[in-house]
Amino acid sequence: MALYRFRVTFEDYDDVTREIDIKSNQNFEDLHKAIHQSTGYNPEFPSSFYISNDQWIKGEEITYLPNQKRIDRGVSLMDKVKLSSFIDDPHQKFYYTFNFDRPFDFHVELMKIILDETSGVIYPTVVKSVGEAPRQFIIGANPTIIPEDDDFDFLNEVAFNPEDAEDFSEVTDTGEEHVEKGEESEDEEDEFGNEFSDDEGFEDDSKLHDDY
Repeated sequence: MALYRFRVTFEDYDDVTREIDIKSNQNFEDLHKAIHQSTGYNPEFPSSFYISNDQWIKGEEITYLPNQKRIDRGVSLMDKVKLSSFIDDPHQKFYYTFNFDRPFDFHVELMKIILDETSGVIYPTVVKSVGEAPRQFIIGANPTIIPEDDDFDFLNEVAFNPEDAEDFSEVTDTGEEHVEKGEESEDEEDEFGNEFSDDEGFEDDSKLHDDY
């Protein structure tokens, strides 16, 4: 059985690479899981391979855990498609996106075809690993990627929307106006009260004049 040796490189971390040997009759899901065996990531997130040219332009898609739109479009599933079905070039390329919610993008390139398996090896197998993959960690059910040197952006993680702040500000302003109106009402009541007090005094003075 022939083997394919693929070089897998992070698009944004080109100093991190993996080389994976896999049987030609294995499928894209086998390669997907082998990649994340090498990165240490949980592979159970929607992801896709795309048949690519030398410029890494995406072509036909082969997907894992598809959403309804992909199902409706009839996108091929990784576990149904053998690698050999799309090897048309000795340096065949696949553009690979892992986890559409918090994506990592990879370049996957066929390096060579090996004619004989190595006895006792279970394929796919990682034959070379260079560099440490950036961390993947999970809050609840949603995966979040935190680069090694970046600060954690809490507002982004809670999906902070500046429009929400404006709405909150409007509510706050309305409350302040209500308080101010309340204060004005109290002042008006005091004024009326003073006027009534003065009128009572005026009536008392009239009685005094009548006595004379």
